[in-house]
Amino acid sequence: MKAIVVTDQAAGTAGVKLVERPEPQAAINDVVVQIHASGFTGDELSWPSTWTDRVGRDRTPSIPGHELAGMVTALGYGTTGLSVGQRVFGLTDWYRDGTLAEYVAVEARNLAPLPGDVDFTEGAALVMPGLTAWQGLFEHGRLQAGQSVLVHGAAGVVGSMATQLAREAGAYVIGTGRAAGRQTALEFGAQEFVDLDNDSLEDVGGVDLVFDVLGGDIAKRSAGLIRAGGTLVTITGPTGARPTDGLTVDFVVVPDRTQLSEIVRRLRDGRVRTNIGKVATLDDAVAAFNPTERVKGKTIIRVRP
Repeated sequence: MKAIVVTDQAAGTAGVKLVERPEPQAAINDVVVQIHASGFTGDELSWPSTWTDRVGRDRTPSIPGHELAGMVTALGYGTTGLSVGQRVFGLTDWYRDGTLAEYVAVEARNLAPLPGDVDFTEGAALVMPGLTAWQGLFEHGRLQAGQSVLVHGAAGVVGSMATQLAREAGAYVIGTGRAAGRQTALEFGAQEFVDLDNDSLEDVGGVDLVFDVLGGDIAKRSAGLIRAGGTLVTITGPTGARPTDGLTVDFVVVPDRTQLSEIVRRLRDGRVRTNIGKVATLDDAVAAFNPTERVKGKTIIRVRP
């Protein structure tokens, strides 16, 4: 099969190559998926899991990408809940070969059925942003209707999904970002927008939840906006940001079939939409990993026409 591989951490994106690899086999509780569309995260080459297994052993050449939509072609021993020929989408394990390939072996529990009226490109684009936003808002942030949430990077891939899900849940949403993202954030459902370059973040006042994708000084300043009992949720790793009377939760997204089903139901109902900036082929995926200009929105690799 064709696959994108990385072989040399020091080479960075210059070491990304399109090669031929053996097709994967389904282990116990696995399925093999013929990938139709795949997503990746721009900073994957900085993740230890891209280069080593769980005990620190080198696992290169490794295949990056962890978001997929495709068709089940084989079942491993003991696999239940899915069938050959079924359309699926989901998030693969960080420490296994990923989805920038024609096939992938993945634990069945990491996948959810993809309805027939949802395009594979849309399905792949929904996975990481949808799960990250859902878990940050509702699992870790315990967001309730009537509460207020400050969403950093509200025009971005994850921020725009968090904005939509929070608004759909009945929260009051304040988005932040650069001035150029104002209209996009508002179109995705933000009721206010704070230009982080020109507006005062501190003028926002108290909020029940901060959803942070920026980290650093912005996260620390945001901690001061949390109302008593509120939460700052971040996906950027430990920030040192601590609300006076609230919680800070630093989390890594995990696969979840039930949540994916809830999110895709909202997509079908028109309550949320994806934020796709570019669609490329697998043959062009090396260039997509090395963009010459900033892509506004998610880059999706369409593996099959």
